[in-house]
Amino acid sequence: MQEGIQPKYYQAKVVCNCGNEFVTGSTKKDIHVEICSKCHPFYTGQQKATSTRGRIDKFNRKYGLKND
Repeated sequence: MQEGIQPKYYQAKVVCNCGNEFVTGSTKKDIHVEICSKCHPFYTGQQKATSTRGRIDKFNRKYGLKND
């Protein structure tokens, strides 16, 4: 590698809007994020699964199809 062309690598402090903080490696010293694994609905189990069956029924009713 050539000297002087690589960016500086820091131990970056990542701060989420929910207040969670953690350290990771980055070329920036501080990183601010809106959502993290502590508050994201997918990781916290609060995500609502959409009913696929309900969508199929709605489609069939809309186009006058019969369910088998």
